[in-house]
Amino acid sequence: QVQVVESGGGLVQAGGSLRLSCDASGRTSGTTAMGWFRQAPGKEREFVAIMRWSGGSTYYTDSVKGRFTIPRHKVKNTVYLQMNSLKPEDTAVYYCKIDLAQGQRSFWGQGTQVTVSS
Repeated sequence: QVQVVESGGGLVQAGGSLRLSCDASGRTSGTTAMGWFRQAPGKEREFVAIMRWSGGSTYYTDSVKGRFTIPRHKVKNTVYLQMNSLKPEDTAVYYCKIDLAQGQRSFWGQGTQVTVSS
């Protein structure tokens, strides 16, 4: 029904930048938000950033404020995660999630690995 695909992960040195992309396709009408989460080895999955479709408001976890942004494609169901000033503690698998109004359902992507070397 809904496919979510992340891309753009990789290996980067501390202080560098990466941009992740998340494309949602299929029955995505009624999208209310798209966001990013991450899971480091041995840790729980945590919220990173979210873009609300209505009004375009964005929210970030404290540890990434001022370094990450979540721009949205103007037409497609695509969001990005622009990550600047990366730190080793940003190393994780990054997952994208889309929230739909109908049935209050959410769909996840498979994740993309981001590794920041010190």
